[in-house]
Amino acid sequence: MRFPQLLLGVVVGFGHYRSGRRWHCAVGLGREVGTGGPRPDPSRDGPATLIRFGGDNLLFDTGRGVVKQLIRAGVAPAEVNPVFVTHHHYDHIGDLHDVVLSSWLGGRQQALRIFGPPETRRIVNALLTQIYDKDIEFRDQGEPAIGGWKPVEVTEIGAGPVWESAKWRVSAEYVVHGHGLDLPPAFRRRWVCLGYRFECAAGVIAISGDTVECDGLHRLAQDADILVQCCYLADAEITDETTRRLAKLTLACGDTVGKIAARANVRTLVLTHFRQKDAAMLDILALAGRHWAISMFS
Repeated sequence: MRFPQLLLGVVVGFGHYRSGRRWHCAVGLGREVGTGGPRPDPSRDGPATLIRFGGDNLLFDTGRGVVKQLIRAGVAPAEVNPVFVTHHHYDHIGDLHDVVLSSWLGGRQQALRIFGPPETRRIVNALLTQIYDKDIEFRDQGEPAIGGWKPVEVTEIGAGPVWESAKWRVSAEYVVHGHGLDLPPAFRRRWVCLGYRFECAAGVIAISGDTVECDGLHRLAQDADILVQCCYLADAEITDETTRRLAKLTLACGDTVGKIAARANVRTLVLTHFRQKDAAMLDILALAGRHWAISMFS
């Protein structure tokens, strides 16, 4: 088994180290452009992960503050394409409108491709035709320098191949995020959550999305060079029935993320999707150290 490095959404790499939630690796350049969750956190923006490879910029989820963070990372919104949505919780799609509109105002010339679970098209159509329709028409018709509206193409997907270029390919798996909660059957049929696997000649990056340990996550993560894994709570924060239920049914936490990576033979683990914390975050590092030999960065 390869022994992974553990990082807290900060830096991952093979022989490279840079501060600021960015990693260089054999797979290319990746950046966590948001590592928070649904609760507003002044130190973290909403969930979003950027993979840069071969001149392409692939964005996974569009949480709070993603456009600001893209610009901070030196990536113009117009350079982002395609976008992959894991699921429809608002913290993962809250700034989808900003990606669509800011990429257009920033000079995007091609259709923006968006991939996501069933009903992604309905959400995008609502944004374009019911919420921001006046803004779009105003700029499209009244500001000719923008160059006219550039379309958005939505593809609704399930498990399997999603998209590929000459240099890389992306596939998806179904993951388990709250499916065991006491939800109406009709809602559960609509509640589709995905994780993604990016593959190229240099290696593999797996993105868990929001999930607990499940078969789909294991398939995504198997032998990955990097696993970007949700980890909402540190082990020390799982203290009552509510948090134990969350860790079991809704989001992987500090009690399982190390085991997930070890079982999948992951090389480097990047943790993301944190609830706002203080020193309890250190417990994640201590827990991981019980499961495998790791190099730890803070």
